[in-house]
Amino acid sequence: MKTIPAFIALAAALSVVGLSSAPANADTATECTLDKFCYCVDVALKGVIDQQVTMIRDQIGKQKAQGKAIGYMSIPISTIAGSYYGVNVKVGAQVKNRVESRFGPYYAWILNPGDVQAGLPQGASGADYMLMWTRVLEGKTGLGEDFDFVYFVGPAEFARYFSLDGREDLEKLDAYYDGHVKSDPNLEKVDKKSFREYYALRASVAFSLGSHDEWNIVAALNAARRASKDYGIARQLGVFFDGRPVAPGLFETPIAAGDAGACAK
Repeated sequence: MKTIPAFIALAAALSVVGLSSAPANADTATECTLDKFCYCVDVALKGVIDQQVTMIRDQIGKQKAQGKAIGYMSIPISTIAGSYYGVNVKVGAQVKNRVESRFGPYYAWILNPGDVQAGLPQGASGADYMLMWTRVLEGKTGLGEDFDFVYFVGPAEFARYFSLDGREDLEKLDAYYDGHVKSDPNLEKVDKKSFREYYALRASVAFSLGSHDEWNIVAALNAARRASKDYGIARQLGVFFDGRPVAPGLFETPIAAGDAGACAK
């Protein structure tokens, strides 16, 4: 089955996140991971997902072999409720550069799901993608051994992209929309009022289905590490939200699920 580049595949797949858990007319089945996260996925895509997980792990392995700390970025991507894919992938690229610069590009590398060449065939659902990313996060042991930290993108990163400074931010977003809509026909499909209110009030992993699942996955990985004699509390994954380390009481707390869930009977 032929794959397509990640940006195109993610745009097609994640634009429907929250509207359906699987493509219409797909033969679906519940698929669960090592840490018991279950998704209702397209049966025909399971082999492709396995291949992509292997490819991504190989990419991570090359970075680990250089002695780098390995991170995973959680960021809203889909066009939904005023959020716009074209903006989100640009923010993701900026965050990746900023995080790697913060720690040193020779010493840290962060996996950005928006720019890895890990597309699935057109029509893949959010659940299909989350099965893939859950397996990447869990690693082969269910302890997330490929990663050292996870970076959840918050409102400050989006504000930085739009140069919002707390003065007339909605007006700035309105001007951004008007300035870009003529050169970006896909932006015109997003309601302007919804656009400016999303990026002023809600631009964050807090409003992303996939990021909700990723938060719960990270909480489960750290719980497994705390219980492991090989890891323990001192070797939990570092967790960042909006650029700052998260307090233990927060990253040990689960939140509402996003795409996770078994197929309806």
